[in-house]
Amino acid sequence: MTEQLQELLDLETAPIAVTFHDAQPDGVSRVEKAEASGCTYWKRASEGKTFYTEASDHYNCPIGCYTHNVELPDAQMEELENTLGLMGELGYISMDEVPGIPRREDAFKNAVYAPLADTTDIPDVVLISGTPKQMMLLVEAATAAGIGTENGVMGRPTCAVIPAVMQSDKGASSLGCIGNRVYTALSDDDFYFAFPGKHIDALVKKLETIVNANRALEEYHQQRQAEI
Repeated sequence: MTEQLQELLDLETAPIAVTFHDAQPDGVSRVEKAEASGCTYWKRASEGKTFYTEASDHYNCPIGCYTHNVELPDAQMEELENTLGLMGELGYISMDEVPGIPRREDAFKNAVYAPLADTTDIPDVVLISGTPKQMMLLVEAATAAGIGTENGVMGRPTCAVIPAVMQSDKGASSLGCIGNRVYTALSDDDFYFAFPGKHIDALVKKLETIVNANRALEEYHQQRQAEI
């Protein structure tokens, strides 16, 4: 399914899987170092690495800790408050918006990040990055598969797409945020689509139909445009 997904969309970046665990997962090594952001782990997984993180591996990312429900020590909690304060001063976000940001309900313990192709368990969330056309095809396929987005197109913070998908059991698009684009080197031309891993078979089945339909419709519209 992963190979078919990549081939149908002609993806340049490998889809990744995120799976949360209550205990340390067997047969998976812990990440070598704590990164600057939680979404940096997405980038590492897309580069072919499989690893797990513990709560402390996310302390450098106070916003990600909030969305993933990581309990923060006092120093990191102060950094979160300072970061939110700065965002508020810049007019980037209103403090009234914070309670509405999607957040995991369960306290964070461990998470496995891996290329989707290397994942043996059913992941909680599959993340795909690509061009607007690629994401268009995914959203159309998700809608056809009955897991179409309930959240519309999400914005900041990008990491909130993970709890949003888990809570809704639906797909979600995210335009990303400036932090994510810095830490993951996401292209200015790309954004994200995420969906529950348990629905991958249904999504890919519909994706094949949607891709073929779009090819036929492209020819139809091109011919129609030439005739008018």
